[in-house]
Amino acid sequence: MDAVKAARAGPDRPRTTVPGEAGVVTRVNGPLVEVAGLVGAAMFELVELGPHGLPGEIVWLSGDRAAVQAYEYTGGMAPGDPVVRQGAPLSATLGPHLLGGVFDGLLRPLSGAGVWLDPKERSRRDGAAEAHVRLRFVPAVTAGQRVAEGAVIGRLEGKGALPYLVLAPVAGEVGAVAAEGAAPDGPLAVVGGRDVYATCRRPIRTAAPYRSRVEEPVQLTTGQRVLDLILPVPLGGTVAVPGGFGTGKTVLLQQIAKWCDADVVVYIGCGERGNEMADVVAELRKLTDPRTGGPLLDRTVVIANTSNMPMMAREASVYTGVTVAEHFRDMGYDAVVIADSTSRWAEARREFASRGGALPAEEGYPADLASALAAFYERAGRVTTLGGMTGSVTIIGAVSPPGGDMTEPVTTLTQRFVRSMWTLDRDLAYARHYPAVSWEASFARDADTLLAATPERAALRGRVTALLTEAGRLAALAELVGTGTLPAHERVVLLGGRLLREGLLQQSALSPADAYSSPERTAALAEALLAVIERCDLLTRRGVPVASIEEHDFSPILRAKDAPPEQIPARLETVLNDLEATP
Repeated sequence: MDAVKAARAGPDRPRTTVPGEAGVVTRVNGPLVEVAGLVGAAMFELVELGPHGLPGEIVWLSGDRAAVQAYEYTGGMAPGDPVVRQGAPLSATLGPHLLGGVFDGLLRPLSGAGVWLDPKERSRRDGAAEAHVRLRFVPAVTAGQRVAEGAVIGRLEGKGALPYLVLAPVAGEVGAVAAEGAAPDGPLAVVGGRDVYATCRRPIRTAAPYRSRVEEPVQLTTGQRVLDLILPVPLGGTVAVPGGFGTGKTVLLQQIAKWCDADVVVYIGCGERGNEMADVVAELRKLTDPRTGGPLLDRTVVIANTSNMPMMAREASVYTGVTVAEHFRDMGYDAVVIADSTSRWAEARREFASRGGALPAEEGYPADLASALAAFYERAGRVTTLGGMTGSVTIIGAVSPPGGDMTEPVTTLTQRFVRSMWTLDRDLAYARHYPAVSWEASFARDADTLLAATPERAALRGRVTALLTEAGRLAALAELVGTGTLPAHERVVLLGGRLLREGLLQQSALSPADAYSSPERTAALAEALLAVIERCDLLTRRGVPVASIEEHDFSPILRAKDAPPEQIPARLETVLNDLEATP
């Protein structure tokens, strides 16, 4: 550590104010604060408002006058209060303290804070002081070595099983490196004359750079059969999950957070109810990570900007979450961002725009909503990092259309910018079919590319989707003319659709055996059910009455999803033998 201090080319450069650059508040309208006297200010520059130094961001400029988006409750602020420029954009402190932590929309830690946190105290909490707790540094380079930007300088051990990598902020020669076992409470190395710390600050509204995009697709396994088999998504993909109230959006997203095979999960509760966020944190802390044996929370970052927190911090929370994911992507990890929900983020933008007098577009949303959504989802991708590693950011955003109206602006605009959509159906939810993902109203544009390398999986998906589509068409016809009037083959198709829905697509989040389904188990279940359906069709062609087949007990194969995978062939054999004995 002494060698590092001796090689430092200059002092640390923390966030500082701009000397003499101060203004005054002229008007307060909720989170919109109008300011005068900010000479030389820049768009999206961070300022401190009022005597408590509340954080705010400049969103409009004209001469020395500006409009500021405040990220704290502005009650008590009055014209004449001071406004001080910070000389930097809104940024987040990134470091090893993120994994396993719970933060607000500006990435300030909520762990250990009181129920009612004073705004002045909250503004000073950035988590940097917690970054070095129980950690020790293991160097990966030596003094005199030349490294590229983004190269691994070393790793921090002692917290969780996911190594936290310290990356070079610039390319250059390594001047000095801290000794192995050093605590990361100071500079860990000097690269190109610049100090390297365990933590860094990064603007949240600017995407982190990378070398190139990786075109070869790799599937993200969610553990949910309807998604992995019918609506697969690649690492680095984008997904929208629209659904009305009560259709199970939050439960589905929680299941993905628990069981997906990503290295890091960033869960953003954007305007969610506080009790739901508390349940998420409790479940993640209780669940065991199958990779490490420790709590699943240890590789999760929770950003909880609940509905009772400042509104505009909700608007910033989605950018904060993507910035955290990009930070771990640059270490070569696969990160998943789960935003629940982007509708409340859009509503925050609408409220602020209406206070500022912006010309409203459809349903009062600001005219730049489409470009804001596009910029958010554009930050997803699987890339080659500056350091030569491969990492990804996958974005899954929930959409909460009022009244379940799928034609409202947020849903229709989001559909333009995502590659997959998992639409939740109210009728399926009310029929107790969970997850209530409609295979007819959803799409996965990357499915063919993902399955091109595995023809057997592509063929299995094609057989399942074809049968479900035909069963859906016949179900609508049967409602008009009655099931008994249909030919035997079509009645078997209707039966097959029911078996696939109940035995394959339905999945209980409360069942220890069924909450997660591996790709191998999903394929085995699908093959077994299709074999049963084919045998039913064969029996009808032999002259067996279709009514006898419809009355058959299929429960052994339907309950196979709760049984160990090795028992599926035996259950299939039992059902097939019983079918052969059908009179």
